[in-house]
Amino acid sequence: MKLNVIKDNAGATHYKTRVGRGIGSGKGKQAGRGGKGQTARSGVRIKGFEGGQMPLHRRLPKRGFNAHDPLDLNAINLDRLQQAFDAGHLKAGATITEADMVKAGVISKPRDGVKILGRGEIKAKAVFDVHSASKSAIAAPTVIYLSPSAYPVGYCTSVSGARLTSEPGSPYVTIDNTTNGATVVVRITPGRCVSD
Repeated sequence: MKLNVIKDNAGATHYKTRVGRGIGSGKGKQAGRGGKGQTARSGVRIKGFEGGQMPLHRRLPKRGFNAHDPLDLNAINLDRLQQAFDAGHLKAGATITEADMVKAGVISKPRDGVKILGRGEIKAKAVFDVHSASKSAIAAPTVIYLSPSAYPVGYCTSVSGARLTSEPGSPYVTIDNTTNGATVVVRITPGRCVSD
């Protein structure tokens, strides 16, 4: 095989349609634009216009919101982390950071942090220095253990700090999941506090 004989498969490429080149081409005269009028001209933005009737995109209610400063997090599941431990890319018993995950090939590049999700299970013991974890990851049996000291109360008021470490179901509450000895400590990076 030589470079001068390499080509695409048949039908993979095609020439751009040249409009306005005679009636025999099927795209002559009006060049696929139909008759005269506004839509036959250039610079027309009329796709959402319904003749004055309230258009569909305004009839439907608004839902949700867009964050002004959204975080671009790397999402990683428990089973993917266990694969990395099994392959020897991550070291059990160590503190795993986002940089370690990039080096191990678990995530492609660093972003605004890492969020651990709850699919699968993990048996290796390790400490994860991550931004956050999902409720399912935190509640996973014999897998996740969250220390209340992982979120320093110094970033909050005393009332907010006490609330973080006392509310049932809070991701900052100590959860004892050490039934089979497999313990993972997920330390939450300091962020916004709940308000008083």
